[in-house]
Amino acid sequence: MIGVEKGAARWTLTIDRPGKANSLTSAMLAELADAAEAAAAAQVPVLVLTGAGTVFSAGADLDEARAGLARDGVWERLSGAIAAFPGLSIAALNGTLAGGAFGMALACDLRIGVPGAKFFYPAIRLGFLPQPSDAGRLIALVGPARAKLILMAGQKLSAEEALSFGLVDRIVAPEDLAEAVDALAEAAEAAKPEVRAAIKAMCGG
Repeated sequence: MIGVEKGAARWTLTIDRPGKANSLTSAMLAELADAAEAAAAAQVPVLVLTGAGTVFSAGADLDEARAGLARDGVWERLSGAIAAFPGLSIAALNGTLAGGAFGMALACDLRIGVPGAKFFYPAIRLGFLPQPSDAGRLIALVGPARAKLILMAGQKLSAEEALSFGLVDRIVAPEDLAEAVDALAEAAEAAKPEVRAAIKAMCGG
């Protein structure tokens, strides 16, 4: 349920569970973390995360969440692996982003979305806490008040609101998503590893 496409300059990880809105199981999260760590070890220039179908991810599989997945350390392992990736990481949000799936997107360097996508983190409505690092990364992008709007008020953002808040960096038509990823990845893929790493460090990691 996780597709891993390995190229010399780019690895693409695809959440592929469209019949369940790409909701994430513990095994899927571990696969994603394994792949992100392997991409870092291989010094791949660019790492892309995306979803199959019209939803990026609805977050945790609710049955597994109630059984303990909501508090499992695998979420932090995954977001930490993406945040530590030394190249350029891009979340190609092909549709709605919800719940715990926020963590992997927030840990990416860039996020691009599509019109019509919704962005929400309903942990408070379900009686769960956000993952420990998610609030800090969200605040860094959108500020404390807007983070509370999402996490405490449980509000859904439209793609346009997400763009204006700084949660996503660009909105592109679904049919243009792959081309937009190519355009964002081109410079990093062509750069010398030491230049790429130094620029990322200058930008705060």
